[in-house]
Amino acid sequence: MSRPLRKDVPIELTWDLTTLFPSDTVWSDALSQISTQLSAVTRYQGQLANGSKVLLSCLESLEQLQIQLTQVATYAQLRFSEDGSNSANQILSARVAGVAAQVNAEVSFIKDEILALPTDMVNRYLNQEPELQDFAKFLQDLLETKPHQLTPETERTLAALGEVHSAPYTIYQRSKSSDMQFAPVKDAIGQEHSVSFALYEDHFEFSSDTPLRRAAYASFTDTLQHYQNTFAATYATEVKKQVTLARLRHYRSATEMLLEPQQVTLEMYHNLLDGIQAELAPHMRRLARLRQHVLGLKEMRFCDLKVPLDPDFNPTTTYTEASQIILEALAVLGPEYGQTIHQALTERWVDLADNVGKSTGAFCSSPYGRHPFILITWTHTMRSAFVLAHELGHAGHFTLAQRHQRAMNSRPSMYFIEAPSTMHERLLAQHLLRTTTDPRMRRWVIAQSLGTYYHNYVTHLLEAELQRRVYTLAEQDTPITASLLNELKGTVLRDFWGDTVVIDDGARLTWMRQPHYYMGLYPYTYSAGLTLSTVVAQKIETNGQSAVDRWLKTLSAGGTQRPLELMRMAGVDMSTPEPIHQAVAYVGSLVDELEQSF
Repeated sequence: MSRPLRKDVPIELTWDLTTLFPSDTVWSDALSQISTQLSAVTRYQGQLANGSKVLLSCLESLEQLQIQLTQVATYAQLRFSEDGSNSANQILSARVAGVAAQVNAEVSFIKDEILALPTDMVNRYLNQEPELQDFAKFLQDLLETKPHQLTPETERTLAALGEVHSAPYTIYQRSKSSDMQFAPVKDAIGQEHSVSFALYEDHFEFSSDTPLRRAAYASFTDTLQHYQNTFAATYATEVKKQVTLARLRHYRSATEMLLEPQQVTLEMYHNLLDGIQAELAPHMRRLARLRQHVLGLKEMRFCDLKVPLDPDFNPTTTYTEASQIILEALAVLGPEYGQTIHQALTERWVDLADNVGKSTGAFCSSPYGRHPFILITWTHTMRSAFVLAHELGHAGHFTLAQRHQRAMNSRPSMYFIEAPSTMHERLLAQHLLRTTTDPRMRRWVIAQSLGTYYHNYVTHLLEAELQRRVYTLAEQDTPITASLLNELKGTVLRDFWGDTVVIDDGARLTWMRQPHYYMGLYPYTYSAGLTLSTVVAQKIETNGQSAVDRWLKTLSAGGTQRPLELMRMAGVDMSTPEPIHQAVAYVGSLVDELEQSF
């Protein structure tokens, strides 16, 4: 369980960043060239009222600049994610942050000048220049923000402060990866185990060894407790920033401002939060009581919620074996899609190893013009196979979207973004349930599927509920402190779990564990994506190729449609509560079968 340094990790367990930039030197040269590309955009300043061809040329130049900036920023992000304790990686991250802030400030004139144009002039431009149609959605979305636009000088100043605006997230990530140290713990036979953020969340939290699991939880939360005031001040700064910007831009609330780029209404947002919590809580409480009974626990603690129900059955797998199973499960999506996934699994798109300074959790980064990169911490279990399948969902989605759409149209709303990833998890579960003859394996797959719903419908949704309460208080000018966040998180957890789970002081610190709070209103979108993927996966199971074709068409559309239209393209109407009822009912059926199996 000791953690190696990055330099000691076998290269085959790491991603190959040379496909992005061959070396730091080449990356540095590309970063230096950003200023040249920037001048190709800024030369249009003051000219966007001079005709449709000028606007088209400017937007094409902006797109090329954004592609290059995204690639250099991704490289720096990935280097920092693989080892945030490395000072050289910290320098890369700082350098690109400074350049990005400069670029955002210099190109802010585009938004200002477009919004200064009469709407009928923009529409006339679109009719005059056929190639400008590729940017139609960008222009129309931008025009909708006109009531919230500030003066050009103010917009430029805010853009120049981009590095400062991202400081809360930077501080949070560096504290997690570089500063936090956790006391080692011992198991029942006295063997000592190292504890880290990644090891706790990817290993100890799922351990069936109750004394070891609870000792690791105590070590983990004890360290969190020492940082709570720092993290609270960091998060309070993020919240204050959003509330202040919303007021400056004359939004009714920060929530409304943060939902606007997602193209999600307040009604859609509140419906997901309210509907899923109300309908799901009884099922999850049943699952908690089942877990307590099966495991013979005197009390169900928060740190026990992810323990396997069948502790002696924890299917292991190698990365190679898991890769083959995933490919078989995704074969229903066709050979072209499967080829992309095969490349990801065999050509070092994935970073597998754990090492000192490595980022916790898992993610997929998909810079336009390059293949995606996936970070996970492989634990040699089938659970890791599901995590890998999830991130491959993002990789497959963006590879397909970028193949069919230009950069400006390749990314859909965040409301849709978690649907392709959770779709992979659903297809993997369906495949395993179809192909297994072992009743214990079937039970394990059902439990794993419920783990997916727990992660998205409970963990992330309750993060979103905390966000909703925090922003409500912040807009009433209530100071956001560690004690308030602990109190709010404890209340959110108690409201959901009732008296089935003991919510201790460590559980109340859960707000410190996720970076999503620094990414706008991101956490609730997991529930939107999983709701869609649950319903579409059922359609694929019953309707076959026709449902597959609709799904692939939806993925290929990228960001050309608003989220509701994208979801309707896939055959699901998220403007109604029916998909939520259908998805939560499916969760209930899984709990039913799991109860019966015991």
